[in-house]
Amino acid sequence: MTRPFRFGVVATPDGDWTTTARRVEELGYSSLLVPDGIHLLAPFPSLATAAAVTTTLRVGTFVLASPLRTPRAAAWEAHSLSVLSGGRFDLGIGTGHGGVPHAAAELGMPYGSAAERRRQVAETIAHVRALDSSIPVLVAASGPKMLALAAELADVVTLATDPLATRDEVAALAAGLPDRVEIAMNLFVVGDEVPEWTRGFIGADAATLVAHDSLVMLRGSVAEMADELQRRRDAIGASAITVNGRFLEQFAPVVERLDGE
Repeated sequence: MTRPFRFGVVATPDGDWTTTARRVEELGYSSLLVPDGIHLLAPFPSLATAAAVTTTLRVGTFVLASPLRTPRAAAWEAHSLSVLSGGRFDLGIGTGHGGVPHAAAELGMPYGSAAERRRQVAETIAHVRALDSSIPVLVAASGPKMLALAAELADVVTLATDPLATRDEVAALAAGLPDRVEIAMNLFVVGDEVPEWTRGFIGADAATLVAHDSLVMLRGSVAEMADELQRRRDAIGASAITVNGRFLEQFAPVVERLDGE
């Protein structure tokens, strides 16, 4: 099943946040998404602010770290934001990245085993759907157990693979998902330069990404990037494309070319 492309921006809220939200909407992106972490501004008030200064832009978490909130508290926040935004909220959730154990400790929350964190994801989704079954749910997944959970519960799955994973490896993960699930992929880099923060987060520089034909990077002219995204959709099924907010202007012509196609 080939779905039309849609595009979102993953950005960190800051003092110019309302300007960013308006610009993302002006450029034709369908959503503005924020990461989760105690070193950042809190996601739910940040997203409420973005929704308040836009009209059609969807807002969402990318992704909520399940150990940082109880499932019921996360669902409460998600439902509240969905109501206040006029139904424009998307819940993205996962078990968390490498910084989450420290963050959980600071918040006085248990980090739990991998199985416990997966259970928290499932319980959060259940609570959200009990409150409002219309809220779209994205799950970040890479391992077999998380992919199985996502296949059962998610509307969208973002493949949280190693940045150097091969196309065949990513395609194999996507192949196990049912047709009803939309596949998302995140672009950390657009062009040939990798920002310092991004380089530290993904653990690879531009040369390494190019050498491995990394799927977290997209390079070339607007036409070449559009063609490459179409090849990735053909091979992997990825139609929901998110991009690092540092590249939202640079990537906008690709959005204009492919959105809805």
